[in-house]
Amino acid sequence: MIIGVPHEIKAFENRVALTPAGAEILVDEGHEVLVESGAGEGSGFIDAAYLNAGARIVSSVDEVWTSAELILKVKELLTEEWPRVRAGQTLFSYFHFAADEELTRAAQKSGATVIAYETVQETNRSLPLLIPMSEVAGRMAVQEAAKYLEKTFGGRGVLLSGVPGTPRANVMILGAGIAGTNAARLAAGLGADVYLFDINLDRLRHLSEVMPPNVATLYSQPQAIRDHLALADVVIGSVLLPGKKAPKLVRRDDLRRMQAGAVMVDIAIDQGGCFETSRPTTHDHPTYVEEGIIHYCVTNMPGAVPRTSTMALTNATLPYVRRLADHGWREACRSDAALAKGLNIVAGQIVHNGVAEAFGETAKDWNDLT
Repeated sequence: MIIGVPHEIKAFENRVALTPAGAEILVDEGHEVLVESGAGEGSGFIDAAYLNAGARIVSSVDEVWTSAELILKVKELLTEEWPRVRAGQTLFSYFHFAADEELTRAAQKSGATVIAYETVQETNRSLPLLIPMSEVAGRMAVQEAAKYLEKTFGGRGVLLSGVPGTPRANVMILGAGIAGTNAARLAAGLGADVYLFDINLDRLRHLSEVMPPNVATLYSQPQAIRDHLALADVVIGSVLLPGKKAPKLVRRDDLRRMQAGAVMVDIAIDQGGCFETSRPTTHDHPTYVEEGIIHYCVTNMPGAVPRTSTMALTNATLPYVRRLADHGWREACRSDAALAKGLNIVAGQIVHNGVAEAFGETAKDWNDLT
């Protein structure tokens, strides 16, 4: 199979969908890998590394899209990329369709088979292709919050750890999944008082046993969230419903309970965000202020640490890419139930329940589509 890796064109997106090491494995298995010149440079992977791995470097993005049967990307396609897609092509990337109807309709119109990293799901309900970026985003959320709490960035002027004789920062995390747990561990390690909210009692029981003593677990309900907002220096939103829009757990009125200069980081912004006042931002303009509260809502947080992120992403995606390349999307999905859950759009039809529900539709059965 011919596999194409184009350069990511989203603002400040420095990741690439495949490392040279991953390319070498695919080439050794008999596939042809086309990499757009410079695609890996943002992650520190120069063209020569791909050439040494057996990939072919092409200077024209048109050649990548025209020749490749399987396109590997990191982020969703932007408006200028959709005309390059052709019917019968397979796209494998993060898409988050439920939060973007225009993107969804463009994917349907293209006639391509679209598999979304974020909805590939194992039988234990884990999301193997979302886990590595959730780990990165959770840890980054704390780093960014600590920075924007500084007075020079408009924050309250609070140090996460405090010092002897002063209070620690109060960090509130909504959602105890992969991102939330990673955020909690890092914030606790930096010395903050951490309050981790979730509705899964079994998960909370487990975390209460394994987390550091400065992490408290709390059952998430509207009144508990509202009461705690008044104390929080940092609020991190990390609630995920696979394939669906994120629930709005903090309303605009709730912000008026908070202390001016507090920081909110919305990791769920790709899925529409879990704060009512959230709107997508980019790495060049990452924050804005609503009701006196600093909001950080960058949609591609891991793009700021691209070398780590690219390696972690390829480690997770490569087994699925190999199946797609060896067998084609249909046979690969028939033999791999987890990969089949990644199918979002086939032959112009929405086939994922969460995406369909977001637009008031009923998902089609991909087995019935040709």
